Amino acid sequence: MYGTVSPARGRQDGTCETGTVSEQQPGRYQRSPAGMIGAMIVLLLMIGAFVGFRALNRDELEVEPEPVDYLAAVEAAQAEDWQVAYPASLPSGWRATSIDAAAGVDWGVGFLAPGGFAGVRQSSDSLDQLLRTYVDEDTSGLPPVEPGGELAQRWQAFEDTEGDLAYAAEVDGQTVLVYGSAPAEDLLTLAGRLTTEPVG
Repeated sequence: MYGTVSPARGRQDGTCETGTVSEQQPGRYQRSPAGMIGAMIVLLLMIGAFVGFRALNRDELEVEPEPVDYLAAVEAAQAEDWQVAYPASLPSGWRATSIDAAAGVDWGVGFLAPGGFAGVRQSSDSLDQLLRTYVDEDTSGLPPVEPGGELAQRWQAFEDTEGDLAYAAEVDGQTVLVYGSAPAEDLLTLAGRLTTEPVG
């Protein structure tokens, strides 16, 4: 009924001197369903803690905005006899990422430059309103600038408390604002490239 051991090496407790158990003797470590579930819970908690740690310590995922065809939007506006300010070409490494327009009233294009964001806004709103909306509630004036180009000879300059810049000029009864977090050189380059000529 029970397994036997060699008489020469057996013990009364049913084990051999080498530590082996008899064939029918139950194993020493009993595993219950509750114990297995507990071990799985501990394992899942460890995995969750590791994933959480990785999420907290890795850099934010940067999602690059999709480029948009701003020249096609300009062409559509011009087809409606609406003169909008736009750069006829972009410097290397720039791309248009957003267009915001309300026919005859408000026109805007956003660009991603190597140094940051640069935007163009043409609107019937007052300059103060545009500065509050697109730059900051609190801006200070800087000496005027002359970036060149055909749209305007002299532009008013502004800066907010965080160092963002804006340049403004009056064009055909509307205010054109060039603004953003990009360096002054990039913003002035954009202002100097603006035109209202038909898309070539």
